[in-house]
Amino acid sequence: MNIEQLHKIFLKSNSVSTDTRKVKENDLFFALKGDNFNGNKFAKDAIEKGASYVVIDEKAYKKNDQYILVDDVLKTLQELANYHRNFLGTKIIALTGSNGKTTTKELINAVLSKTYKTTATVGNLNNHIGVPLTLLSMDTSTEIGIVEMGANHLKEIAFLCSIAQPDFGYITNFGKAHLEGFGGVEGVIKGKSELYQYLKHNNKLIFINNEDEKQKELLKDYQNTYSFGSSTSNEAEITFIEANPFVVSTFKSEMIKSQLIGSYNFTNISAAIAIGNYFDVEALAIKKAIENYIPSNNRSQIIAKGTNKIILDAYNANPTSMKAALDNFAQLNDTYKIAILGDMFELGTDAALEHQYIADYATNLNLNEWYLVGENFYGTKTKSNTYKSFDEFKEANKLSSISHATILIKGSRGMALERVLDFL
Repeated sequence: MNIEQLHKIFLKSNSVSTDTRKVKENDLFFALKGDNFNGNKFAKDAIEKGASYVVIDEKAYKKNDQYILVDDVLKTLQELANYHRNFLGTKIIALTGSNGKTTTKELINAVLSKTYKTTATVGNLNNHIGVPLTLLSMDTSTEIGIVEMGANHLKEIAFLCSIAQPDFGYITNFGKAHLEGFGGVEGVIKGKSELYQYLKHNNKLIFINNEDEKQKELLKDYQNTYSFGSSTSNEAEITFIEANPFVVSTFKSEMIKSQLIGSYNFTNISAAIAIGNYFDVEALAIKKAIENYIPSNNRSQIIAKGTNKIILDAYNANPTSMKAALDNFAQLNDTYKIAILGDMFELGTDAALEHQYIADYATNLNLNEWYLVGENFYGTKTKSNTYKSFDEFKEANKLSSISHATILIKGSRGMALERVLDFL
């Protein structure tokens, strides 16, 4: 069966599924494989739960014509997504970057959906499986698709671009994320810039933050750009007012009071404003979209627990985002400030150096208390309170006794520092 024939089956299906626990009636099920599972083994289960067809790549599991045998299920999923993308002809905006991808994507979606029918990446399904699933979630009513792209190795963004074939693109920033896979900061820049390389090669539009010198350098010889920043020379002029703790900015005489904390979120907000402006979303609609956006899923959330105010930013962390969060936290006018910081993962040979830097940095800020949690932080030389594991930290501290404090919680996903909330 070729991709065109499979696409016709897809169009008649309810949706695409890769998890039998979530299969619905008339789904098209793709039997993906992983390190610890073989989706082919669950194909029969998917049919029994109502899937109209299952795509498999092991002949032993084929029972009848509802079982579509292909050479490679993952490759077929990716080819189908690319075919569907071209079938629809929908405008696609792609974004990547070291920090702020998901928040920026959510903000862009909030703004553009005020005027257009949009489809955006759900959560952070931004890899070689998530991008195809995002494309396949679009239909003929989708006017603009917003596709988040993540990567921790070179060539990944280039591959995702070959599937999604974006018409527009934006890189949030270049930071110290996934250093282990990229082989250093220069590798991060090269890897993320694969989005720019694709767009430049195809003369597509790039949204650029004109306050970012590295991006300006990379795009200095490319004309098909749409810039934003604080000066009048930009296509979208956006002014930062304050972040105490929420980001406030102005655009076209509109005062925009967001529910996002941290000056670092100003850039994410600015990108959404600029992209909305490019697509002719009215300034008042942009304002409403930004102001109504409430962060979730452990990303820059402000939570009240008794008399304490918690800044929960524990979805993920790297040295760049950790420093930005600490800078913002230190600038707050709150009386009693406590930072609980967890290990930053995927730093490779730079792990010890980067954790030592953050430990020293936190020590020199005007914090009342600070705690460093995880094996990497435990290995630092610091005056800070260090703990090898979360359980050790929990055991050593009577967190329930803390009151009238503002508490920053920041760490990599694997640290799951949101567990602190259970003991405050």
